Amino acid sequence: MVKRIKLRTLFIGGCITLFFLVLVARVFWVQVLNGEYWQEKAAKQWAHSATIKAVRGEIEDRNGNVLASNVPAYTVVVNPEVIAEQGIGQEVIDGLHELLGKPVDELKKLVEAKDEKTGKYLKNREIRNEGWKINKELKDKVVAFYEELGKKHDIRETGVGYVTEQKRYYPKDTLAAHILGYTDRDGKAIMGLEKYFDKQLKGNDGSLSYQSDGKGIKLPNSQDTYKPVVNGSNFKLTIDSTIQHYIQEAMQKAYNKYRPKTISVIAADPNTMEILGLANMPTFNPNEFWDTKDAGGFYNHAVKSRYEPGSTFKIVTLAGAVEEKLFNPNAKFQSGSIRIKGYSKALHDINHVGWGNITFLDGVKRSSNVAFVKLGFEMLGPERLLQYIDDFGFNEKTGIDLPGETIGIVNPDPNKSVENATLAYGHGKVLVTPIQQLTAVAAIANGGKLMVPHVVKEITDSNTGKKTVTQPEVVRQVLSKESARETGSYLEQVVADQVKGTGRHAYIEGYRVAGKTGTAIKVNGTDYDRNKVLSSFIGYAPVNDPKIAVIVIIDEPQDGEGGGAVAAPVFQEIVSQALPYMGVPKASTGTADSTSKTVKAAAAPAQRSAPDLTGKTMQAARQLLIDQGFDFESVGEGASVVSQYPEKGTILASGQRIYLLSQQGDKPVIPDLKGQSLRDALEVLSLLKVGIAVEGEGYVSEQTQGIKNGKTLVTLKLNPINEYGENIPVPPVEEEKPEE
Repeated sequence: MVKRIKLRTLFIGGCITLFFLVLVARVFWVQVLNGEYWQEKAAKQWAHSATIKAVRGEIEDRNGNVLASNVPAYTVVVNPEVIAEQGIGQEVIDGLHELLGKPVDELKKLVEAKDEKTGKYLKNREIRNEGWKINKELKDKVVAFYEELGKKHDIRETGVGYVTEQKRYYPKDTLAAHILGYTDRDGKAIMGLEKYFDKQLKGNDGSLSYQSDGKGIKLPNSQDTYKPVVNGSNFKLTIDSTIQHYIQEAMQKAYNKYRPKTISVIAADPNTMEILGLANMPTFNPNEFWDTKDAGGFYNHAVKSRYEPGSTFKIVTLAGAVEEKLFNPNAKFQSGSIRIKGYSKALHDINHVGWGNITFLDGVKRSSNVAFVKLGFEMLGPERLLQYIDDFGFNEKTGIDLPGETIGIVNPDPNKSVENATLAYGHGKVLVTPIQQLTAVAAIANGGKLMVPHVVKEITDSNTGKKTVTQPEVVRQVLSKESARETGSYLEQVVADQVKGTGRHAYIEGYRVAGKTGTAIKVNGTDYDRNKVLSSFIGYAPVNDPKIAVIVIIDEPQDGEGGGAVAAPVFQEIVSQALPYMGVPKASTGTADSTSKTVKAAAAPAQRSAPDLTGKTMQAARQLLIDQGFDFESVGEGASVVSQYPEKGTILASGQRIYLLSQQGDKPVIPDLKGQSLRDALEVLSLLKVGIAVEGEGYVSEQTQGIKNGKTLVTLKLNPINEYGENIPVPPVEEEKPEE
């Protein structure tokens, strides 16, 4: 008996010992041999981490108006497991279909979603895209729906809810859309400034790591790791929301009226090249970018597209000729057509017959191609013209702080004279961007300085408050101040002369405006298609103290309308609103009561009186008239002004010319009177004491000079003025498109 008890005791003791040895071995195996593995697994259970989302920087206009910010957004979610338990699947599908507009079949898949492996209903599914990051108004409707559903079935959980997130919001919708760009629903920057400055705008997320027990309570000896969040920087732009509104409003009217392919407008302060506004049509709403049907609505033509500019490019030729002292406004040439050596066809003006023997100033006003071939090809020469084109920046990017800027292409064959000749008036081997053209004309407005355009005025680090301000940057001096001012005075007459000036529809009462029209016939394959034109206008105001420069480009307006007819009025509408808004006072308009006449602003200039020029030297009188933007002609060979017409203090009519009469020789010099009224012609000829004969009615279309009874006789032939402000027949539109 005792022996049996001893054996049983030994057996039990052995089992216990063996169990203890197995346990020790297991502990050794877990804690020593596999210690690192289990330590890592335990650390994962203890460790907790959280991401601290960085706040994307805001974008404001120059006056502090918010253009892009962050607002709460709400994503609708459904819980298939709860919905199935409550048996309300069809009601949820129908209700969310009505509120969100999501197709019923797609909602059914989400509401009845199951795990493929287990066959159990899933717990949470987001409703994309219709219920993804919706606004508060729609979220409130969803909340009202599921609360009503809960009351109806007397249940607390309906399986419908939402999660709160953040989204990018553009409070002014389409305003400045091509400047701002947008971020998609995932917060990824897609285009515009959002993409160009994405790194600075989005900042860097922060993080927090700590250790806790099973109940989530932080351990006393927790090893915390904290990475501070770096919020995105805030941007203030040079854009003025009000001027941007003026631009887009005027563009929309033209877009509705002419139905072009595209319209692009840029406005800038020529003294700093701060962009005051920039827009393209068609456009898009960055808040609803997914609704944009035409992908072309996202394209920023203002900085990305190249065009054959047409006559707006003549500004470069004119500026070069003035700088080189080659431009004599009173020198004359035969308009109509010109032949280039080595080219079988003649190059023509607006119409093939031309305006006869006219001054170069009239050539500028009428946008004569022949005048600019003579100035750019014959006088300047191809090499110097190309040098000025380079100096004005047409073979390099402007450096504007927007993505995707395209470089212009100016590459005439040096061995082909005709390519260098047509280059002088903006046709042929020349493609430029709108921003290049605006930067070039701004150089004339600001006294000859080519500058870098920019849209960012200042950047503020939201974490430190440090501001980085964009300073105006001069690339090079392309013209002397004197040449720039003189060039501007001629461009002013393109607008001020309401009879000959192709830019007369850009006239703004009370402000001195300089500008140039362009109507470039587009190439279709290898030939020019006269039914498709690129119409444009570029200019600045006021001429004496420029505050704003604007370019308007309308691609393929309906019926092939030219730049003077469609683009100049857009410029006029924008600038006539912008200048008063900017606090620029109107110039004095003389003593006449200009309000007594009911006229369109673009059809009649502000009334000005003739200055006192009698007794001044011819040189001083000419310079005064150039500086003040008067149309004039000097008559005679003397060095000083003997008399003038109209007399000093006379209120000048629209486009009226001032004649400066100097000492006459044995044979009186008869000025070119074509295009003048009969009254003005008679007054001038009376001062010259010559005989006068008149045929017809209207304006002077032809003049001949002869001798009768030993006295000079001038015969004036009159014709009614036509719609182009010219005194000669003009070919119909289908025969020749105007090159304005």
